[in-house]
Amino acid sequence: MELRQLEHFVTVAEEKHFTRAAELLRISQSGLSASIRSLEQELGTSLFIRSTRRVELTTAGQALLADSVRTLASAAAARNAVEAVRGLLRGRLTVGAEPCLGSVDIPAQLAGFRTANPGVEVRLRYSGSVELVEAVAEGRADVAVVVDTGHTPAGVELRPLGTQEMLVLCHPEHRFAEVAGTGGSIPFEELRGEPLVGFQEGWGAQALTRRAFAAAGFDYRAAMEVNDVHPLLDLVGYNLGVAVVPASFALKRPDKLRAVPLEGAPVWTVAVAAADEPSPSATAFLRQLQG
Repeated sequence: MELRQLEHFVTVAEEKHFTRAAELLRISQSGLSASIRSLEQELGTSLFIRSTRRVELTTAGQALLADSVRTLASAAAARNAVEAVRGLLRGRLTVGAEPCLGSVDIPAQLAGFRTANPGVEVRLRYSGSVELVEAVAEGRADVAVVVDTGHTPAGVELRPLGTQEMLVLCHPEHRFAEVAGTGGSIPFEELRGEPLVGFQEGWGAQALTRRAFAAAGFDYRAAMEVNDVHPLLDLVGYNLGVAVVPASFALKRPDKLRAVPLEGAPVWTVAVAAADEPSPSATAFLRQLQG
């Protein structure tokens, strides 16, 4: 069993598609298929259930995946440590981020890092904060810029980058809009039974809002859920519900929506998640983010 084969296996498992995996690995699809077949023959079992559209892991494949990710991460860390001793920063940096965090310009940060460290291959994936923190814990991401939802797995450290209050965003004709601009706020209890537009499970705003609703003694139930800020703003703009969001979201459409202070609103803290012992490239990126 070779590291190259494990890398091929993990990439197919993550992409759930041989063609996309081959493109990422920059090898032919036939070469990738041959590598996976060789690994399956060596292990004496099938690792994937293949169909015309996608592939899924078998039970054996699921058992192999976590250890393969850890093995590849350890091998990469060893190579990077040697390069660092030689004064070179090389290898791969996988960055996770939840979109529209408000405190960090991810594209600008990545551009600055790649300019300063041309020998490092940078990869980026967007997802919800809960999933991204788990990705760091499992070695699938080196660092992740996330919302602190209060969930920090073992082996992961969260370093705060910025904090802001959350508020209610509503249509100008909504009853809450009367409070906007008066210096007042609405009690959290006013959200009971109010149609909500929210994010899908695992996203920072959803996790924080759900917890705040529970603390207030009533259930969080979003009538409409999205996975991006712009559809959320569109739905609120059509008066289909109100949203509990960080204050920075209100700046995206100040002329069309109303931002209303909320008593007892959760605090939105943006943080960078990293392993307790980050790789040299992750350490350099952390230093840049916190600089």
